[in-house]
Amino acid sequence: MTTIATPPSLGDRGRGVVPIEARDPRTGSRMWTSRLIGALFLAGFLIYGAGSILVNSVVGAPDFLAGVGAQQTILALGAFLMIATSAVDIGKAVFFYPVLERHGKRTAVAYLATMVFEMALMTVGVLALLMIIPLAGQADGGRLSPDAAQALGSLAVDANETAYQIGQLSLAFGCLFLCALLFRTGLVPRWLAGWGLIGYLLHLAGAAAEIFGAPISLVLLIPGGIFEVTLAIWLLIKGFTPAAYDGSAVTQTDE
Repeated sequence: MTTIATPPSLGDRGRGVVPIEARDPRTGSRMWTSRLIGALFLAGFLIYGAGSILVNSVVGAPDFLAGVGAQQTILALGAFLMIATSAVDIGKAVFFYPVLERHGKRTAVAYLATMVFEMALMTVGVLALLMIIPLAGQADGGRLSPDAAQALGSLAVDANETAYQIGQLSLAFGCLFLCALLFRTGLVPRWLAGWGLIGYLLHLAGAAAEIFGAPISLVLLIPGGIFEVTLAIWLLIKGFTPAAYDGSAVTQTDE
């Protein structure tokens, strides 16, 4: 870290070195923005993952509807966490927008739009999951036959899965533009941006394959997931490259 030597005062005895980050508001703004976006990347990843685990623990069995009455709190909590991810991810795109806009307004708009579209679809899917709770009540009250209720519950689970995969298709498409801009500008190291391009291409292919009935999305999701965690950690520790954050592209030697 670059430092500025200052004469020690009576109140600062033994502290004659002041970090430049405390003096330069641009550096503080860069690191604040970087860490906020990095934290939101991690938060979205963890919150949705926790919600998905809770939901799948309820709807994972073939005859899950019979046990929903006893586990509806777990199902509702998992669904709430999955919906909460919408606010986290849209917030991430909103805070990313001014950083990206300096280098490419179309890319910034495209990334924000695809994130909003993804979150809208995922919210619709989660709302379909929540319909399982009243369905279980209808079956327990005898107003709906168990077989019919189970069929409708399975349809709700399938609707959530389809909405999720279409949302992931949108996410991967938008993040290709994001990673291309990160690679071009040097906002993060180009090896990391290039990894993101490959990861999201695989994620795009996996989501498309899943929609057409080939269950390979989970495997192809892994490289993109590792990229997001790595990017989050990089932003939390190092932040965006200073020269690129200020609005100029970085050459290979600048990294």
